[in-house]
Amino acid sequence: VTDLERRYPRGANFPKINRFADVPYWIGINIERAQDLWLDRTRPLRILDLGCGAGYFLYVCKRFGHDVLGLDLDDHQLFRDTLALLGVRRVISRIDPNTSLPDLQETFDLVTAHRICFQRIGGSKTGEEWSTTHWKFFIDDVRNRILNPGGRLLLDFNPRVDGSSFFTPELRSFFESEGARIRRSKALLGVNRSPVPEFRLR
Repeated sequence: VTDLERRYPRGANFPKINRFADVPYWIGINIERAQDLWLDRTRPLRILDLGCGAGYFLYVCKRFGHDVLGLDLDDHQLFRDTLALLGVRRVISRIDPNTSLPDLQETFDLVTAHRICFQRIGGSKTGEEWSTTHWKFFIDDVRNRILNPGGRLLLDFNPRVDGSSFFTPELRSFFESEGARIRRSKALLGVNRSPVPEFRLR
């Protein structure tokens, strides 16, 4: 049992978020995420992870030789402690509809977002989510201000509140019109509307 697990015990009587104190488990999950993007065998990249949480994905990327930065809210002491333990840099910011991401003073080869929930307006549990107009603004902002030439944007979506897939026919059509390659819960986009050459998930 790690010191982090002792400070944030798990079980029915403890907050659900404490599950992120299981460092070996989450490192394993994020090794697979990084390998899905072939980050274990590519040249060093500059990577931005939106909604980085405890920072496990970026820690793995850093161990594979990449330069990393996270962006998230600052709501949980557990995440602060884990980011410090892993040595992952983070910018504190909210992602709101029709609002540009903060000026990070740098650009990136890869922008990722795993288990996305920022599209749920006001943290809505009633199913209210971003429209295609909101997604258009967000994608254009990342493409025009955040991504380097040849860069990629990976979006990995949670199921909807009712358990259904994020990709309704309308949203699938929209993302495909933006050049996205869609695989299960994930969409991979390039810096323009031309589809990226391939979606290399192993």
